[in-house]
Amino acid sequence: MRLSTPRDRAYRPLTALLTALAAILGILAALLATTGTAQADTLICEQFGSTTIQGKYVVQNNRWGTSEQQCVNATNSGFQLTTANGSVPTNGAPKSYPSVFNGCHYTNCSPGTNLPAQISKISSAPTSISYGFVSNAVYNASFDIWVDPTPKKDGVNATEIMIWLNRVGSIQPIGSPVGNVSVGGRTWELWSGNNGGNEVLSFVAPSAVSSYSFDVMDFVRQTISRGKAQNSWYLTSIQAGFEPWQNGAGLAVNNFSSAVNLGGGDDGGTTPPPPGGCDVTYATQNWTDGFTANVTVKNGGGSAINNWQLAFTLPSGQRITNVWNGTVSPSSGAVTARGQSYNANLAAGASTSFGFQGTYSGGFSKPSSFSLNGTACRVL
Repeated sequence: MRLSTPRDRAYRPLTALLTALAAILGILAALLATTGTAQADTLICEQFGSTTIQGKYVVQNNRWGTSEQQCVNATNSGFQLTTANGSVPTNGAPKSYPSVFNGCHYTNCSPGTNLPAQISKISSAPTSISYGFVSNAVYNASFDIWVDPTPKKDGVNATEIMIWLNRVGSIQPIGSPVGNVSVGGRTWELWSGNNGGNEVLSFVAPSAVSSYSFDVMDFVRQTISRGKAQNSWYLTSIQAGFEPWQNGAGLAVNNFSSAVNLGGGDDGGTTPPPPGGCDVTYATQNWTDGFTANVTVKNGGGSAINNWQLAFTLPSGQRITNVWNGTVSPSSGAVTARGQSYNANLAAGASTSFGFQGTYSGGFSKPSSFSLNGTACRVL
């Protein structure tokens, strides 16, 4: 056994200190690794400044109608309008459109987007949003959806689809009201007009909607059914934010998500329904937490429909567990039903049926609207 020397004893405190320092450095490295993936908020005050969030969406300041300062704070899930100086007359255009988008806006395309995409090749475009509102401002909270005959990435598109989820103050959409319509599980006041070069179709909620999940294609198909777009056109961007006329500081998009699911053949793969339209019968049976639905689709036109696709939105809380005589995807929310090889085509005046079983929570209800290959159907 070797006895310790004074030199050994002198090194022991130094060794202990080095060991402690190494442990502290290890803890700091772990903390840095843990927090390194978090995205710091980004403040944007430049007139048309923008940044990306989640690696797939663009947040833009988009101040185009005023010279007063406006700033947005981009978060990992959305943004907040922190400064919104100035005001403009409420009988004219708003002062800006701070927003977050998937797609292309004046050559600024969100990372990894598959937009522009031909409408006939899109099976669904699920999106969701959660808003934060204020009371001391005049504004709308709205989606801005653009479609065009070409895969346009710059400038104004031929048709603008707006979804007003909140309206505060004496403001109104472009054009004039043309009635009420049920789309995406809700009833809207529909406005139609022209913005000096592009058509505008606006769906206005009768009361504030602070959060909403829906399929963008429900509104695109409604626009097609009204002659404002065609299946051969392109969806170029899906935007959500605010149009302020007066003030607006504190308005926020708390959460935003958007996806575009592609389907169909190389040239669209589907034949639009002829002018005769379509009829849908939706017969259900339900019990405590489950239900079945038998759906009949009739081609009311004078020519055949190839590769039919029936789009509708299941009410909240419903989920499909089993399907027969067709396919339905996804299993909840905005869904698209398609035929099998033996019933994928519908002759003029012909009908086909499919069905599914599912579960539900809360009250039971039926989908409010259906569209066949982009054209709204009559529900019998």
